[in-house]
Amino acid sequence: MSLFRKKSLESMLAQSAESDTGLKRTLGSWQLIFLGIGAIIGAGLFVRTAAAAGEAAGSAVTLSFVVAAVGCAFAGLCYAEFAAMIPIAGSAYTYAYTTMGELIAWIIGWALILEYALGAATVSIAWSEYLNKLLGMRIPFQWCHSPFESAMVDGTMVHGMVNAPALFILLLLSLLLIRGTQESAFVNAIIVFLKVAIVLVFIAIGWQFIKPENHTPYIIPANFPGHEGFFQHGWGGILKGAGIVFFAFIGFDAVSTAAQEAKNPKRDMPIGILGSLVVCTILYILFSYVLTGVAPWADFNDPAKGKEASVAYAISTYMAGYGWLATAVTVAILAGFSSVILVMLMGQSRVFYSMSHDGLLPKIFSHLHPKFRTPYKSNLILFCFVGIFGGFIPGAIAGDLTSIGTLLAFVIVCAGILVMRKNDPNAVRPFRTPLVPFVPIAGMLVCGFMIISLDHLTQLSALAWMILGLIIYFVYSRSRSRIGLMK
Repeated sequence: MSLFRKKSLESMLAQSAESDTGLKRTLGSWQLIFLGIGAIIGAGLFVRTAAAAGEAAGSAVTLSFVVAAVGCAFAGLCYAEFAAMIPIAGSAYTYAYTTMGELIAWIIGWALILEYALGAATVSIAWSEYLNKLLGMRIPFQWCHSPFESAMVDGTMVHGMVNAPALFILLLLSLLLIRGTQESAFVNAIIVFLKVAIVLVFIAIGWQFIKPENHTPYIIPANFPGHEGFFQHGWGGILKGAGIVFFAFIGFDAVSTAAQEAKNPKRDMPIGILGSLVVCTILYILFSYVLTGVAPWADFNDPAKGKEASVAYAISTYMAGYGWLATAVTVAILAGFSSVILVMLMGQSRVFYSMSHDGLLPKIFSHLHPKFRTPYKSNLILFCFVGIFGGFIPGAIAGDLTSIGTLLAFVIVCAGILVMRKNDPNAVRPFRTPLVPFVPIAGMLVCGFMIISLDHLTQLSALAWMILGLIIYFVYSRSRSRIGLMK
């Protein structure tokens, strides 16, 4: 049996027509845009902006966001063509199955676990930390940290037992996803409205506190003290800043996992993917411009000042009388985390649904609820898996594994456009990626560079994860593949 056997485009389209027995089509273009914004705007906006400004780009971090957005746009345009052309749940996994075959599709599906499942676990741990801060550190250390963590509390060494708040938010959002996609999208829209409103309030109020001297010089000059390296000043610093903030954009691809639940995927999927990217890019640029105008960018690289506190530090130090806004930002971060977890859990269950439908995973992952028509068993199993990491494993272990899984998916999707244009040039394409082959090649190069730039430990951990995935594929999945059994 060939390792690169492919699913035909015709069979994919036939699967998308299973409106009576498959996933329920309930999402419109605005709901898809909100899903994208929900996945993109998380703590990255409030944390990575300050990090990129302080470490590399200075006030020109706004240009770093532009560079990062252009890199994401290359992948986004490729995603948009596939999502409109093949409106099936599964995102990059499904596209790879059609263009490059089963083995590559399995590798991508396995990599997406790093993005969605481990990403949701990592964010749930951060959610727990910010909730405790908002409550004035009232949650006992034992009940908000893993058993592998310990600290001195009131002169006594205390060991963690379980991260209960992380488990709580994971369970709550998993139950919401089981209840229905439309209901989940509605709650996500409320969360998005809340956090975007707080971002806009910060931009509007902070604009009054901008000091022109904080933006002068706009780009860090050569030989600036502490920024002598090539990637610490000038355009080199802007490029490094783009690498730092690039991961704040990760999440728009989760929109494509909902293609089978879109009312009119040929029109709505490109709007959802590219629309969420445009909205978030505008907010990122405005936010970073105000933040570096309110506080000197050098403060964000000083541990004694704003390196850790970032936005809250800028508000409390340079915006007298607006202490309440710092609290509101914490609420926005919590809201941002919640919507990111929601969309990641949704994306992972839809990838599992498609892989199970194809026979590569057990059938339990594609069982739909008789009333809600959601993959409820997959959501419950996924909660248990993600909950192990969220409740009992320190957040630092997941590290950049989330990012490397995403970037690998981006590379495959961009390559898939080139393959599909060559092998099936006459297929109906409701949305066409412009400037082919430039756009997909540029997307592959940008994302490939990001993978190479990650630390070696992350790369080795990802390699070990892939080896485990290949063992599962050859031991279980290959012999149970639906297209393999049909031949």
